[in-house]
Amino acid sequence: MKRFKLNFNSAYTWLFLLILAIIFIFLSSSYNLVNQSADYVKWSSPDETANYFFTKVYAKTSELSVFEKYNLSANDIVHPRSFRSDWGWLKPVSFPGIFLIFGSLAKVFGLAVIPFFTPIFGALGIIFFYLLVKKLFASRRIALISAGLLACFPVYLYYSARSMFHNILFVSLVLMALYFLFSLWERGSKKAKVSFWSLKFSLVDFVLAALAGSLFGLAIITRTSELLWLAPLLGFLSLCYLRRWRIFSLLIFVAFLFLAIFPMAYWNQSLYGGFLRGGYTEINSSLSTIGNLGESNLVLLDKAKQVGKTIFYFGFKPQQSWSMFLNYVVKMFPALTALAALGFVWLVANWKKFKKKYAIYILAWGLISIILVLYYGSWKFTDNPDPRRLTIGNSYTRYWLPLYLGLMPLAAYFIDNLGKFLSKRLSILRSATALIVVSAIAVQSLIFVLFGSEEGLVNVTYSNQVDRQLYQEVMALTPPAAVVITRYQDKVLWPDRRVLIGLFNDESMNNLYYRLAQVAPLYYLNFQLTDADYEYLRSRKLPSFGLTLELVKVLNKDFALYKLSLIK
Repeated sequence: MKRFKLNFNSAYTWLFLLILAIIFIFLSSSYNLVNQSADYVKWSSPDETANYFFTKVYAKTSELSVFEKYNLSANDIVHPRSFRSDWGWLKPVSFPGIFLIFGSLAKVFGLAVIPFFTPIFGALGIIFFYLLVKKLFASRRIALISAGLLACFPVYLYYSARSMFHNILFVSLVLMALYFLFSLWERGSKKAKVSFWSLKFSLVDFVLAALAGSLFGLAIITRTSELLWLAPLLGFLSLCYLRRWRIFSLLIFVAFLFLAIFPMAYWNQSLYGGFLRGGYTEINSSLSTIGNLGESNLVLLDKAKQVGKTIFYFGFKPQQSWSMFLNYVVKMFPALTALAALGFVWLVANWKKFKKKYAIYILAWGLISIILVLYYGSWKFTDNPDPRRLTIGNSYTRYWLPLYLGLMPLAAYFIDNLGKFLSKRLSILRSATALIVVSAIAVQSLIFVLFGSEEGLVNVTYSNQVDRQLYQEVMALTPPAAVVITRYQDKVLWPDRRVLIGLFNDESMNNLYYRLAQVAPLYYLNFQLTDADYEYLRSRKLPSFGLTLELVKVLNKDFALYKLSLIK
């Protein structure tokens, strides 16, 4: 009896990938389509708000700062979170890559497309992930399964929907860069007899080296902090493939890498006064400390310890890192972790077919995973108001995306080989096994993304509707020139109203409120005060600073709007 064999040819493969990419774009874009409109584009976090604002500013003006006149009277306190103000100029705190890349694209395609650039880059990341895994395992099946796992992976889908974070753009750029770099090295293997110093080159070599260098450079300016693991990864891979480099391709790679980084250096100098400075005060402090070590009298060992303490700015806590790894990898994604572990065992056990490139992949993934877990795991992120909650919205998940991606080819290897083992006579069962497993994971993932926690997209959509009603009320009750003191609602009001982050428990801030009330209508939006607190602030606390407080309106069950005025 003739065995049935399903033919995965290139045309069907690319059709499948195209359909997968379109479905991914549709699903991840739906969140913004539901939550935003032409006259209302708001975001659920301060980082997204700042990234969107400065992307628009760059698209419209080719600048990355705006002047706020009220800050001349208020000591630079009038700005939302994830912004900074220097002598009245509002500037981004974050890395400039997302503003420059999305802003440049918005100049061509229009401002309305900005919220949908991340889903598009996410889809490109899926395609290049397929191409990379195909190079690794020389198997369309394993590559397709890996692409399917990535397309439905909760963190990848979630942060593509929450589209003004950097992480999906960064990961997609790295995947593209790695693909072109390995393509360049593959050509180097075909020229094994050519010396490293040979000046012979082809147009294809030039293009591949230029693309790899440019994309790595764009990734670096998108999330410069990830150089902590990206630089060791590039160094490790270059050592492994040292014989594949040629002097010409290396020079082109480095040249285009620095060309892509140059805009960041320019804006750092323009905005913050130094090529290596940025909006993050902690990073500037760390770079300054490391720079000063060269002039210190410390011995080499002490300098190394100081560098370690500087890099691990928030501490080095291996035990906490392990706990976070268990919470946000093993417990949060048990199916992926288990399948990857089984795939690793199967790959290593099949030692007769074990290849050098498998070892390089496992070692490279292990290297970056250890760095990521120890570095970010030592921090204590509380993105969720309840620090005890372990949710997809906590920063560990988006920072550990490279770790998750490294698990997927191993999981795909196990799924494909399990199907191969089960289908002794009919090869279609091999594909059916993969389809059933990936579909089950996809359904579970979609449910997790939509309803998995209070930060699931359905719950966030409900919160956004409440915020929209709050926004409409505040717009109606305050004049355009108003400044609103708030704690968490800056992301809703900005930039339609000026905002500042504050309470009434800081005397220096209260003095600044007095100065600000002399030049602008001043309001306070926060949780409704109890009668006792309201009376205390109104009759005792604020009058000592020349201010009085008046309730404007209770806006909903949580929030109320108050007016701050000068005592006449």
